[in-house]
Amino acid sequence: MTTVIVGAGRIGSSVIELAADADISTTVIEQEHKRAHEIETDANCRVIHDDATERETLHEAEVGNAEAIIATTDQDTTNLMVLMLARDLGCETLVSVVHDEENIPLFRQLGATIIENPQRLIAEYLFRGTHDPGIQGFMHVGDREGEAEVFEISVAEGAPIIGKTLEEADVAGFLPPSMVVVAVERDGEIIIPRGNTQIAEDDLVTVFSKDGLTNEVIEPFKPEGERASGIGAE
Repeated sequence: MTTVIVGAGRIGSSVIELAADADISTTVIEQEHKRAHEIETDANCRVIHDDATERETLHEAEVGNAEAIIATTDQDTTNLMVLMLARDLGCETLVSVVHDEENIPLFRQLGATIIENPQRLIAEYLFRGTHDPGIQGFMHVGDREGEAEVFEISVAEGAPIIGKTLEEADVAGFLPPSMVVVAVERDGEIIIPRGNTQIAEDDLVTVFSKDGLTNEVIEPFKPEGERASGIGAE
């Protein structure tokens, strides 16, 4: 089946590349002539140079038979209209970027999977990468930022948690009740953690934290006595 991608800007182009790498059949709808021509020339996909908010355009893209539709334009109103029409035409999997958090409820009412404010997300990655380089990846969990987060953190040399099992770390107070160690990556292998799993230097630990990225969560993975940078600190 085909995935329909609406928009071939920065986000859309990246989605198109990922789909091509995964050998997924795609149909791209792009209204801007130059972008449409570039995608048609460079990408191995079907390109429709037209307005995706027109029902006939989505008919032409056969969105009713598509596996999913992904709306990536920089206008929430456009993305919302596209998803509404696609749902009416029978597409069940709706995905979109949302730039204004006030519009999130409208997308959720459609049952859409959303990526909120990608520009802010990129900025936050850059900021955290600068001020807390031990954090290698993160994502928010919930409807708003500042709530629960899942993130990866590398275990630095001299961190107090090194050599302790998760059970011992819990007893020692290194693991707040609001956090859970989800996975441990060591030498390229993923370890599903148990109470007897011992943490080693240079481990990449995936953590779920209900309270977000706080100092209390980060400090056990940093060198003894080194305070966190303040990102997510209370």
